[in-house]
Formats: sequence, C-alpha cells, structure tokens
Amino acid sequence: MADLKLARLPDRTPVKLTIIITPDLQSALQAYAGLYASTYGVEEPVADLVPAMLTAFLEGDRNFVRAREAALRGQK
Repeated sequence: MADLKLARLPDRTPVKLTIIITPDLQSALQAYAGLYASTYGVEEPVADLVPAMLTAFLEGDRNFVRAREAALRGQK
C-alpha cells in the first residue's frame, strides 16, 4: 500500500438531527441570521448556519479539543 501524505477521508455521510429549542434561542438565531445577511450580503437559513456555529463552538473549546485528541490517541 502506498504511503500517501493525505490520510483517508473521514465519513462525510450527513446525519439528520432534530432538536427542540426555546423561543428565546429561536429569536437569537433569527437575529444572528439577519446580522449574517447584512454582514455578508447573503441570506442563509438558520438550519444552514447552525452546523457551522456548532463546529466553531466545539473547535473553540480548547479543553474539549485537548480531551478529544487525547481520547483519539488512546484508541490507536
């Protein structure tokens, strides 16, 4: 087997997640979508923004990132 620089790509199969949120959170998400649209000139549905928001949140939590990396190293 060849030793490639690029590792095997991870599973990219979409997963549907259904959640129930509070009216306050819905209002805040709508406000964020409005600010996003005025900032970038592109209207995006909240449902399209939420995955990017969650990714940014998780990547920004340094303790979570370190713990997850340690757990993944432990699996090898």
